[in-house]
Amino acid sequence: MQPAQQTIHRQASDQQAADQPAADQATMFQFEQDFAGSLRCIPMAVRFKLDRCGVKLSLRQWSHFEAEERSRLLQRACHKPPEVEAYRGELEALIRTRSNQPAEYLPIEAAPPWADASRVPPQLIEFAAGLQVPAPSSVRWATLSPLQRFVLLKLSRAKHDHVNFIPAMREFGLIDR
Repeated sequence: MQPAQQTIHRQASDQQAADQPAADQATMFQFEQDFAGSLRCIPMAVRFKLDRCGVKLSLRQWSHFEAEERSRLLQRACHKPPEVEAYRGELEALIRTRSNQPAEYLPIEAAPPWADASRVPPQLIEFAAGLQVPAPSSVRWATLSPLQRFVLLKLSRAKHDHVNFIPAMREFGLIDR
């Protein structure tokens, strides 16, 4: 789907992200430092922004970006609709310029599970149980930032490397071990 055809009407998640401090959206988590600290891998904060703007970015495309461009994508705000549009525009231009490919697009979820602070998603509960760690309580889930909730859901997906799930839970103060 072309960006002009996508309408970003995500009222609940827009409000959640608008309430999120800009600094939180530029966070580099401790569990990412080994592989994303140099920005050779795509940090979770950038992945969050990719989902918000509906652009698919491969690691290969990311690796073609200059270090300053990667840093700018990490630091740049992407929570209010005009910022999301600007972020998408910059990303499309970088992909086209650096990798000589057109940008590819993903559907933007109207109500992503991370946006609901009142309910721990069943996917996360089941995944935590499979690792024999407690899932966040509803109270703790509600205290997490939208980015932290996004990260836990992303790390619990079937096609994701799960090695960082427990370190993320630990970093977010959800488990002790």
